[in-house]
Amino acid sequence: MTDVDLEFSRVRAVLDRPTLRLMSRPTSAAVIAVFRTVFDRDVQYVPADRMHLQVEEHVARLQSTGARVPASEHGENETDARPNGRALCRDWVAAQWLVRSNSPDGDEQYSLTSHALEALNLVDALSADRALISESRLAMIVEAVHRWAASAEPDPDVQVRRIDAQIAELQAERDRIARGEVTEVDDARMHDGYTNVADLIRQLPSDFKRVEEAVATMHRSIVEDFRQEVRPIGEILDDYLARTDDLMQATPEGRAFEGAFELLRDDALLLRLRDDIATILAHPFAESLGAGERRAFRNTVSILRQGIEDVLAQRRQLTATLRDQIVAHDVVRDRELDAVLRSVNRGLAAWIDSGSARDRVPLGLLPATAEVGTLRERFYDPDNEAVPPPIEEPDDDVFEELDVESLRRHGGPLLAELRAALRSAPDSVSAFHALPPEQRRPVELFGLAHLLTGNDDFETATHLVPHRAVRPDGETVTFHMPSASLTGAGADDQHDDDNGLEAR
Repeated sequence: MTDVDLEFSRVRAVLDRPTLRLMSRPTSAAVIAVFRTVFDRDVQYVPADRMHLQVEEHVARLQSTGARVPASEHGENETDARPNGRALCRDWVAAQWLVRSNSPDGDEQYSLTSHALEALNLVDALSADRALISESRLAMIVEAVHRWAASAEPDPDVQVRRIDAQIAELQAERDRIARGEVTEVDDARMHDGYTNVADLIRQLPSDFKRVEEAVATMHRSIVEDFRQEVRPIGEILDDYLARTDDLMQATPEGRAFEGAFELLRDDALLLRLRDDIATILAHPFAESLGAGERRAFRNTVSILRQGIEDVLAQRRQLTATLRDQIVAHDVVRDRELDAVLRSVNRGLAAWIDSGSARDRVPLGLLPATAEVGTLRERFYDPDNEAVPPPIEEPDDDVFEELDVESLRRHGGPLLAELRAALRSAPDSVSAFHALPPEQRRPVELFGLAHLLTGNDDFETATHLVPHRAVRPDGETVTFHMPSASLTGAGADDQHDDDNGLEAR
């Protein structure tokens, strides 16, 4: 094969990948828009019923605006009045853009595959308003190359010189900052550096999803080997262990996962990462970022944790499947069931050869009812035959004797005594304090306010006067309320009001 043939084969294999098939279809814009709307940056799994409804609503909305929407391959077409969300999701699962799995509660849910995540990342990268070549990106490349070159240097003397140069550079930087010569980074440079870091963070979910899909593929292959019994169980387990090691060491995704797993074990490094992210978001340039961008950047550690947890959950599921197969797998029973099914197939083949399409054969779907004697369900309980305890006579001395005076002490205000006191006093507070202690209860203040209603001094007063009341138990308590003058016209009005109250 010539070079052009090799390149053609390689390019055709790349174009056949689900990622580019998602990007190259006429309805790609609608599908990617639906994925971006349903699967927000903080949403990785969506329940199946909710997913079907959201897909129907979003596709119908795009269809009403004239956009070209996807048509299901299971009977629907582009002229349908209402798209079928379930059928579209089924097609997208077959196209390897969606994954349908079970949640920990047993409910069905959808999630994006690594191919769909790559397509979304590519759209984000192409739609971002930034320069592909920038100072921060070049500095990041130079710094990474310098760091790995130092790690790859075999000569100890060269390594020592590199470290000495770094120490001298850091010491000079420290001295400059200690002298107060702090260089402030402008918003443009900070935004450029943030864009590069955010671009790397956006690629994390698809990287973790590729590892998860690789484990799921290995899971299906090993379970299929168990069910078909093409190899001994010991050989399948050895293959599982070998493929697990190869997955984590021989593939780029596996090595990246192992590196991220080691990162999450270092609590000090994670704490420093959180502090650095908070410092970046505290810079004035962060005010130009949207709420979603700040939230996604702040949740970088959460993205790492969630991705690793998903991969580990997939590995735990594979291990649990292997354990169940080893513990509960009964080869003899499976062979007996296989023999019965084969005999049924032979009987059906013989009956089809000798019978016609209208022949009927009585077939009992359920076994006959077993004749089992009724067992005793309830046994003798001595407590059921016990006599209830006798009713105790109530003690008449439990309650204290109550008289009219004690009830009156806890009753409402004494309006007659209050009126008499108001007639013989210059103001309301003096009238109240002139009453005997048993008539200066807190409730009398409500009666006093009732009698003073309509008095201009009382209703327009801005100064509160202390009223010392006596509770029925003898405790003195002070309340503050307005006071009214009862001399002159005010007293005459008050007397008229009192006479009116008495008449009523």
